[in-house]
Amino acid sequence: LSGSGVPQLVQPMIWDYAADMDVEGKVQLIEKYRRCGFSKVWFASAFKGATGVNQSLTLVGHHLRNQLEWLQVASRSPADVLEGIALTGWQRYDHFSVLCELLPVAIPSLAVCLQALQNGGYSEKVKENVEKLLGMSNLEIDTFMR
Repeated sequence: LSGSGVPQLVQPMIWDYAADMDVEGKVQLIEKYRRCGFSKVWFASAFKGATGVNQSLTLVGHHLRNQLEWLQVASRSPADVLEGIALTGWQRYDHFSVLCELLPVAIPSLAVCLQALQNGGYSEKVKENVEKLLGMSNLEIDTFMR
């Protein structure tokens, strides 16, 4: 790769939607990309649509943990390597599948994930901020939202 000139033309994106990803493995992967000449990488996380083809409701806690895992990867990587995070929201697993997790039911997850990324983690303050922004009395992380 380093001799091909590709690292000067593109920036790789590392995708992982797991709530328990291999953080150390991702850090090592970033280091491999750097040794090949890539100066920047992107991460891809998800706020919805990555937990099952027939999923109707969004598992906020799963997606929040995914963001927190990516924040760990970022904190253990060189400071200048991360170009950005693509926060995806899949609605279909393929063009022949039914739609899953429509946007309205996933808005609390989107808000929590964005706030966690912006604030570098999740705390009671982040929870209260999301509740205030969405006009909710109780943001539920580990159960389905009502």
